[in-house]
Amino acid sequence: MTINPFTYHVEESEIADLKARLALTRLPDQAPDAPWAYGTDVGYLRDLIAYWRDGFDWRAQEAQLNSFTQIKVPIAGIDVHALHVQGKGPSPMPLLLLHGWPGSVFEFLEIIPRLTDPAAFGGDPADAFTVIAPSLPGYGLSFRPGQPRFGIRQMADIAAELMTALGYDRFGAQGGDWGATVSTSLGLHYAERLIGIHLNFLSAIRRDPALYTDPAPEIQQFAAQLRHFGAEETGYQMIQGTKPQTLAVALHDSPAGLAAWFVEKFRTWTDCGGNPETALSRDQMLADISFYWFTGCIGASFWPYYDRLHSPWMVPEGRAMDVPLGYAEFPHEILRAPRVIAEKTFSDIRRWSVMTKGGHFAAMEQPAALAQEVTAFFREVR
Repeated sequence: MTINPFTYHVEESEIADLKARLALTRLPDQAPDAPWAYGTDVGYLRDLIAYWRDGFDWRAQEAQLNSFTQIKVPIAGIDVHALHVQGKGPSPMPLLLLHGWPGSVFEFLEIIPRLTDPAAFGGDPADAFTVIAPSLPGYGLSFRPGQPRFGIRQMADIAAELMTALGYDRFGAQGGDWGATVSTSLGLHYAERLIGIHLNFLSAIRRDPALYTDPAPEIQQFAAQLRHFGAEETGYQMIQGTKPQTLAVALHDSPAGLAAWFVEKFRTWTDCGGNPETALSRDQMLADISFYWFTGCIGASFWPYYDRLHSPWMVPEGRAMDVPLGYAEFPHEILRAPRVIAEKTFSDIRRWSVMTKGGHFAAMEQPAALAQEVTAFFREVR
């Protein structure tokens, strides 16, 4: 299988087109009551758009991405893009690092050096990983117009094939959001190849609050989380999972619309106290949003939601994943199942850590803390 070196470059004409569209943005009025009460605050978005147009340096973000070794590998009829960063240590362990939505490989730019070169951060070179961080099929640079769409099981198959192409028979996997779901699918279908799995989101746990009738306080607290999430926070899932093409037209055409759709999640899902920039910098948010814009992948990125709503639950009833699991629970994660529930889906939990700060985008919000947890878990199973 051909492994092609890759460097990313956005044409100047595309950057000029983006700025021209931003200059012509037409924003709605702000609904009454508190800012952010009904979604993205218009005043905040206006300032962010102005910065995106006049202050944001895409070339700096592009250069940071290109500072890592990148490859493209033809698998399943598409060119799969990945960062492939060799570890610095006596025996680096291959680690598949998987992003989610609305994330991308830009989530990992600060955590990768901590994993590949622990000695540079005061750690032990024996803990080093060789990191393989693909753009999920249909996302970022693993997308081209007109290509097939892929569900979670297919993404897991492609990830496993990528690791085979790179010569890694056994490896670890780490992820949050869809990256956690793909990692879990790998554990279910490729258990013999997985050294272990580390997650910062337990996406495979069923989300029907009616399933959790035990009166124990921690169980009822989780059921209450599910009821709130289902009532107030799943609108994006329903439209992305039922009418993804309609939404894709709007967000593919309007960078302001794309930013509004993403920034609301960056605020709601991070440990930010109401201001997303206390958790993520403007440049971090806009690098990710720009990556979606320039690659044109927004429509394809919705496909896992459609697949999930129109397929059986990924973990069959009565089955559990038995690959060794490590889990880091960040306090502002969107859902936080107690261990007693998680043990029904993951039968071999080796490490369960409750973190003090951070949310859904842990690799960006708390790269040092997440790297320490990943390292500590795999130190015991590698």
